[in-house]
Amino acid sequence: MDFAWTPEQQELRKRIIRFAEKELTHSVYQHDRDGTFPYDSWQKCADFGILGGNVPEAYGGSGRDILTNVMIMEAIGYGCRDNGFTLALNAQLWAVQHPILEFASEEQKQAFLPELVAGRLIGAFAITEPNAGSDAFSMETSAVREGDAYLLNGRKHYIGFSPIADFFIVFARTDPKAGAWGISAFLVDAKTEGLTRGANSEKMGTRTMPMGEVMFKDCRIPVSSRLGGEGVGMSLFNDTMDWERSFILAGHVGAMAKQLDICIDYAKTRKQFGKAIGSYQSVSNRIADMRVRLETSRLLMYQAASLKDKGEKAALEARMANLHIAESFLASSLDAIRIHGGKGYLSEFEIERDLRDSVGGVIYSGTSDIQRNLISRILGL
Repeated sequence: MDFAWTPEQQELRKRIIRFAEKELTHSVYQHDRDGTFPYDSWQKCADFGILGGNVPEAYGGSGRDILTNVMIMEAIGYGCRDNGFTLALNAQLWAVQHPILEFASEEQKQAFLPELVAGRLIGAFAITEPNAGSDAFSMETSAVREGDAYLLNGRKHYIGFSPIADFFIVFARTDPKAGAWGISAFLVDAKTEGLTRGANSEKMGTRTMPMGEVMFKDCRIPVSSRLGGEGVGMSLFNDTMDWERSFILAGHVGAMAKQLDICIDYAKTRKQFGKAIGSYQSVSNRIADMRVRLETSRLLMYQAASLKDKGEKAALEARMANLHIAESFLASSLDAIRIHGGKGYLSEFEIERDLRDSVGGVIYSGTSDIQRNLISRILGL
């Protein structure tokens, strides 16, 4: 496959990196320490057109192809050192905007997509429950039809954006006897009576992306708020996961590229025993491994994007990309700390934050172990 960028794409990448370095780097250390979401950065991204993604121009979007979108999110990850924020951008593009674009009615698209693209709305994808994590379809949240409405009851947790979301894409069981085919999805306004949410959960990493619980107690949801037909929740979820798993870590790929550049520069300038530390194999070999992880991560991600642009399925490629990028960022982040030694261990130099942020990648959107199980299943094992 040919992943060579056109001159226009190369120039766009440079502009995105300059934008991210100039506009998205303020107070990152402080936001991470306090676990606060940078609303101003979000609006700047919306104004710059980042949230336009592959949303058609008819709904206020940019209508870009998927490969270009992935390149943009990778460039954001290179220029912005806040991995929680880049994760939030990708979550919005792939887990919120895409299912609305794919499954919503025309009325729903007109109501939500322009507002999302403009940064005036933030959505949350709510499927995980206390007793339904990796086994998502064991969910207990229910939506019982009562005339022209559903009565929604249940509890979701570990939901990204939950503390600040304007609405939720909520998965609930509408037919208990139909198993996975008895699940439906709903667009639920955060102001709905009976909806309550917990506080922002303090996390190890990606601290600038809020996360928390959301509870539903006799929430009355109009039938018009259902996303897609009744019982299509499993199809909607699986489709969304193909997109999310392929690209939600695009920012981490950019972060790996920046991380590598920082480590190479440090290895050239830091001297011990009269020589640059990069001349020692224990350091240079780590940097070589970091480069290999970066390039293989890019290729897997680009391959999934290329298939999506062709309208083809990418179930296997999505899972391989997610697994490899997550594990690679974790390994390279640990190598970066080892290369920097004591400096890398101190928070003030912002090297250790990548390691804390990278751990989440092997958990969310399906753990690495689950990704391996799914890959094996696709291979017929």
